[in-house]
Amino acid sequence: MSFEVYKFGGASVSTADGVRNLIAILNKSTSKDIIIVVSAMGKITNALERVVASYFESKELCVEAIQPVIEYHFSLAEDLFENHATPVFKKLQRLFEELNGFLNRNKSPDYDFVYDQVVSYGELLSTTIVNAYLSENGFASVWHDVREYIKTDATYREGKVNWELTMQNLSTELPKTGIHLMQGFIGSEANGFTTTLGREGSDYTAAIIAYCLNAKAVTIWKDVPGVLSADPRYFDHAVLLRFISYQEAIELAFYGASVIHPKTLQPLQRKEIPLFVRSFNDPDAPGTQVSLGQAIEPEVPCYILKKNQVLLELASLDFSFMAEENIGEIFKLLGIYKMKVDLIQNSAISFSVCVDNKFKNLEVLVAKLRADFKVTVHQNVNLYTLRHATSESIEILELNKEILLKQVAQNTVQLVTL
Repeated sequence: MSFEVYKFGGASVSTADGVRNLIAILNKSTSKDIIIVVSAMGKITNALERVVASYFESKELCVEAIQPVIEYHFSLAEDLFENHATPVFKKLQRLFEELNGFLNRNKSPDYDFVYDQVVSYGELLSTTIVNAYLSENGFASVWHDVREYIKTDATYREGKVNWELTMQNLSTELPKTGIHLMQGFIGSEANGFTTTLGREGSDYTAAIIAYCLNAKAVTIWKDVPGVLSADPRYFDHAVLLRFISYQEAIELAFYGASVIHPKTLQPLQRKEIPLFVRSFNDPDAPGTQVSLGQAIEPEVPCYILKKNQVLLELASLDFSFMAEENIGEIFKLLGIYKMKVDLIQNSAISFSVCVDNKFKNLEVLVAKLRADFKVTVHQNVNLYTLRHATSESIEILELNKEILLKQVAQNTVQLVTL
């Protein structure tokens, strides 16, 4: 018997009604062997990031920042459980005591290490609540600490999976039937310290588990109808994509489509495990299927926006050409300072690169680059990507925008704008 993997995002379980709706979805499922992967609730990851930031400022600010996180989880639990003597309240209290204990004991000045140890509590808290509610409603679900199964290297905030060890753990230590509940987003390294898989990494967790266990399918339950041709927050012509091939979904994710995590698709494609993106609010709707087949259906232009990017324009100081050794040095520095490269464009005398400064290393990177290059920095730019572009869709995209850079490749157009 093969498992199905269900992943529930933070928006799906951000309220007591959301948790109740998760029960309704399980009641409708025809599968009895399910692995449930749950993200941190609501905006708790953001709230815990503020805890980390305040930790490096002052103890008083840290205590203040953690209080809303405590209040949120206990309030949600009180909405779900009438009997406040239910063990879940003690379990939540223990988790917060653990978190505070780490913050009081820790001596490491490594921001990324502290980030992973703290932010991971969002998933531990959410799965503790969800599992208790499942048990109270007749589901014999088993709570697992996913860190015992998914092993990574010690690259904090971007843990690289040790596939051999992870597969061995999941295939030999996890029971082969029943309902099992795990956390998304987190794993652990060789010394047992928590690592995270990158923001929005819970989708990736579901794919890792599915790959290692040869799952029948993965379903990501979202607060949207499925994969849309554009983010309706920024574009007014979004339509539901009923079918996407693995390759097209990988391209969309790479360019920044937010519905599917960029690393999620490749393990599923390797074993041809279908992925469904379905509406948490309308579980009977078909949503989007990602599997083998034609690129997309319907075939329409797809618009993607990445905000708050940085455009770097470089030229040599002595007016020489931008040769291979120059570009090699630039990419070496981009790697050292963990810059996610979204677009590059070069000519004989210039090199432009649009990057995501997620690790806040821009200032030191630019200082290093200026030792050898003339550098112009444009911060807070927008990167638009248009897949399956038509002349009409390009006109719509360019309308009333100040374009700093434009790149056209086959059926993909990218614009960097102010």
